[in-house]
Amino acid sequence: MESKKNRLIEPEQVKMVIALLLVAIVATLLLGLTDMVTREPIAKAEKEALHKALGQVLPPHANDPLEEMITIKPVGTDTPKQFYPARDESGNITGMAWEVIAPDGYSGTIRILMGLLPDGSVHAIRITSHRETPGLGDGITKNHNWLNSFAGRTLDNVRWKVKKDGGEFDQFTGATITPRAVIKAVKQGLELFRNNRIALLSPEERPQPIKFRKTVPQPVWKRR
Repeated sequence: MESKKNRLIEPEQVKMVIALLLVAIVATLLLGLTDMVTREPIAKAEKEALHKALGQVLPPHANDPLEEMITIKPVGTDTPKQFYPARDESGNITGMAWEVIAPDGYSGTIRILMGLLPDGSVHAIRITSHRETPGLGDGITKNHNWLNSFAGRTLDNVRWKVKKDGGEFDQFTGATITPRAVIKAVKQGLELFRNNRIALLSPEERPQPIKFRKTVPQPVWKRR
């Protein structure tokens, strides 16, 4: 009797398994389709945002830093890193930008795009991603005077700490951890530039100006 019941249950179990399998297949297809549809617009939006941010942290330039991205392995690491050069009309590098990451923000990772001049001084920085507390830690994006206080700073002309720790950068009321993390990350970015300056600014990295050969029309009698 019991074996007969089991035989009656088995087809129902098979149907259930098939139904679950079909649901899983459909869900997978929908996720894949969604990814295909949204991948390109997301990538385009991210590229446009990066392009805009590069324009904010680099000095005026005649090239497209995003299209001329330089990839090197910084000294002391095997991980490649991307750098975005600003060039004048002659192809000379007038600035360099790259992303640094502060892993020790109050609410998590803070991503920073920093732009330097060839002499190793900061031209500007911008926060590209963070999850800091609104009204407190988010001053790293809204406090323009604080952001501008990085301009002209080098590794040697300022103490890279908040004033509370004996440095020269302001902290925010009720939020010291956030600016402290950003300052530390920017300082590390300056150290990275100093240690890799030759590789980043070497002539090999500069595109050669296009030279057009001047042609002189020949007399008709010499063309034969």
